[in-house]
Amino acid sequence: MPRKTMKPCKQPGCPLLTAGKYCDVHAKQSAATVLSSTDKGYDGRWRKVKKKYLESHPLCVRCMQVGSLTKATVVDHIIPHRGDMILFWDETNWQPLCTRCHNRKTRVEDMHILYKY
Repeated sequence: MPRKTMKPCKQPGCPLLTAGKYCDVHAKQSAATVLSSTDKGYDGRWRKVKKKYLESHPLCVRCMQVGSLTKATVVDHIIPHRGDMILFWDETNWQPLCTRCHNRKTRVEDMHILYKY
């Protein structure tokens, strides 16, 4: 019977290798833990800050790079914060994007965790 290739656990920061998605330590946690957007920091405080940020940065930076003027509707975290609240609130890590550019960035860049060995 062929053996499955071992790969890193999907839990951020976990160095263990596994044949599945998560190592034995994190498999139970991932099944039990589903955080709401409020639990992730996107609460009333964030909505107020987001509104002010978009008022002072009204255009999508990615659309502007290709010569198009599109209204920004999302405050994007340039480096995904993945629960790090210091990075979450770091305004130098924010950029204004339209929904289309944000969805594309999230799908392409933020979807997979980069492992550094």
